[in-house]
Amino acid sequence: MSRGTVTDVGIVGLGVISRQYLDTLLPASSVRIAAVADLDPARAAAAAEGIPGCRALTTAELLEDRSIRTVLNLTIPAAHAEVALAAIAHGKDVYGEKPLAATFADALRITDAATAAGVHVGGAPDTVLGTGVQTARAAIDDGRIGRPVSASAMWISAGHESWHPQPDFYYREGGGPLLDMGPYYVTSLVQLLGPVSAVSGASSRSRDERVIGSGPRAGEGVPVEVDTHLTGILHHASGAISTVTMSFDGVRSTAAPIEVHGVDGSLLVPDPNHFDGDVQLHTRDASWETLEPSAGYVDSGRGIGLLDLVAGGSRASGAMALHVLEIMTALAASAASGVRESLTTTVERPSLVPLTPAEHWRRL
Repeated sequence: MSRGTVTDVGIVGLGVISRQYLDTLLPASSVRIAAVADLDPARAAAAAEGIPGCRALTTAELLEDRSIRTVLNLTIPAAHAEVALAAIAHGKDVYGEKPLAATFADALRITDAATAAGVHVGGAPDTVLGTGVQTARAAIDDGRIGRPVSASAMWISAGHESWHPQPDFYYREGGGPLLDMGPYYVTSLVQLLGPVSAVSGASSRSRDERVIGSGPRAGEGVPVEVDTHLTGILHHASGAISTVTMSFDGVRSTAAPIEVHGVDGSLLVPDPNHFDGDVQLHTRDASWETLEPSAGYVDSGRGIGLLDLVAGGSRASGAMALHVLEIMTALAASAASGVRESLTTTVERPSLVPLTPAEHWRRL
């Protein structure tokens, strides 16, 4: 993984999210989409047809292909560990969709295997590398809110079954609002306030079945096997305390996606499911003002974390994905037991992303 070389990438899993990755990766000069694989061979063939020089393979063929150096793992969460571990066993770097695995134990297996094999692991979300979260991070690092003391993160929805034609995995182990949407918010909080040392959580579910609202399975019931509302408290090693609420049991909220409060000011941080958006600052001496973007990859999209990894960066690292997954699984464990959970992992805040226009990051 070095500048000036082109890395052949193989994609496993060609669901809805793959189009966003392709939109980012196809124009980039540092990677080439060499092969794709999917459980549906027809879907793989159709995807390959639209990518110059790309081959449609089975997953086994893709993993065994020595020319492919990096595997982009876009499978459902339940398959993340299996595909990642197989790729590592074949000596390949892996970049995966969130969460790193469906369980913390499986995620540890992935990072331990990568260390033993001498390969690299990275993982979504990379939205936190865009100008939204990075501009907020720069404001905090520059002391514009003084010492950070607290933050809140809020995401409320009625659930994905209203629009997603195959929503089953959202309601199985590895899904739920916490593991589905939580990575965007928790990763942002770690970017902004640093690693977490302990958590406390409470959770519930409103019903045991969801009804698909679109597509060929519209009207079909989906069993709910995970809690669908969680509120948690994150104790950051810095001393700051943040709260998170992730829910498939509401409808809408007017709360800012993320607020960060310091002794001298407060920040409103835009939706961390997107790469940009306005960052607003309120200090003791001035009312709300919108900050000009000062850091982050400009006009970027899903896959920028893979480009950063290929270029030798570690801003969307396996270590970050592992720590975030432990935070979330510890929250779920605390919600089940009623006991505060101490964490076993930590991570260094990655370096701030300089303000990088699209024409520059595409040459990463």
